[in-house]
Amino acid sequence: MLKTENSASKVAEFLLKIKAIKLQPENPFQWASGWNSPIYCDNRKTLSYPEIRNYIRDCFSKEINENYSKPDIIAGVATGGIALGALVAQELELPFCYVRAQAKSHGLNNSIEGTVEAGQNVVVIEDLISSGKSSLNAVADLREAGLNVVGMGAIFSYGFSIAEDNFENANCELFTLTNYSTLLERALESNYISTDAIESLEEWRSSPSTWKK
Repeated sequence: MLKTENSASKVAEFLLKIKAIKLQPENPFQWASGWNSPIYCDNRKTLSYPEIRNYIRDCFSKEINENYSKPDIIAGVATGGIALGALVAQELELPFCYVRAQAKSHGLNNSIEGTVEAGQNVVVIEDLISSGKSSLNAVADLREAGLNVVGMGAIFSYGFSIAEDNFENANCELFTLTNYSTLLERALESNYISTDAIESLEEWRSSPSTWKK
C-alpha cells in the first residue's frame, strides 16, 4: 500500500534532493549481499533536515490515524527506524519502544527496549524495505512478547516481489511513503536520470541478484 500520489512524489523528491537516495546505473554500488545495485539508499539522512523529517513524520502520523485508529504504542526497528519512530510517537502522543537487530548478550538479554505489555496494538516504523527479512524479524519479536502488530510503515521500498511475498506470508500489512517506481518517475521528471537509464533500472528490480554480473 502506497501513500497518496502527491505525497509519495514529494517524499521521493526530498530523498533525491538530499542524496538520501543515489541512482548510478552506469557505476553501480555493491551491496553486502554481493548484488550489484544502481541505487544507494540511506534514509537516515532525512533526520538532518527539519523540513523533511517533519514532513515524513506527518505523513506517517496521518496514515496511522486514518488506517489504524489509535494504536497503543509505536515501535521502531533498529537502527533506521528508531529516531523516526520516536518522532511519530511524539506527534501521536503515544509510548515508544524499539526492537534490536538481535537480543543483547548480557544483562536482561532484551530484544525490545522500552516498556511494553502483552495485548497492546503496535504500529512498527522502518526506514527501508528490501527483502523485508530484518523488518519481519522485529515483527516476530514483538509478537513473541504478546503484542498485536497491526501494521508496518516504511519511508521507501524497492518493490521486490520477495518482500511482498514475505509480508503476505507473515500476515503483516505494509505501507510505504514512496517506492522505487515513484522514485524513477520523479527522477525522470526532474532530469536526475535520462530515459536511456530507465530500462537498466527496471531490469535491476526484476532480477537484482543477476543484474550486471
